[in-house]
Amino acid sequence: MPHIFETLSFETKNKIFIDVTSEIEKVIKSKSVKNGILILSILHTSCSLLIQENADNSVQEDIRNFLEDIAPEKNYIHNSEGPDDMPAHLKTLLTQTHLSLSVMNGKLILGTWQGIFLLEHRIAKRTRYINIHILVD
Repeated sequence: MPHIFETLSFETKNKIFIDVTSEIEKVIKSKSVKNGILILSILHTSCSLLIQENADNSVQEDIRNFLEDIAPEKNYIHNSEGPDDMPAHLKTLLTQTHLSLSVMNGKLILGTWQGIFLLEHRIAKRTRYINIHILVD
């Protein structure tokens, strides 16, 4: 089975959601993928990949608030990179760093209100990389 491998980079800051769906769809289109399995990986321990609602930004705000409530900045043993370091690891523990999706007839298969998001859990500016691996049918 042939495969395609690409890496996308994104600049992040201040615990944001970035909708990366269109960037991933561009890769699928540029590589003329008709059918296949898409595997997304973010090789960081303080940010996540999520499939979530993309129609109403208040969903993202509520998720961000939920994660802040469940993993607040406080006195953790691990704090070598600052007070947002360990909470970021805990938020990644609760979310995902790898996603698998289908591509059919050249289209990424997502629900009507679904998008793919990079969720940054840290405050400082960072460059994050998403590896895209497509197994082509």
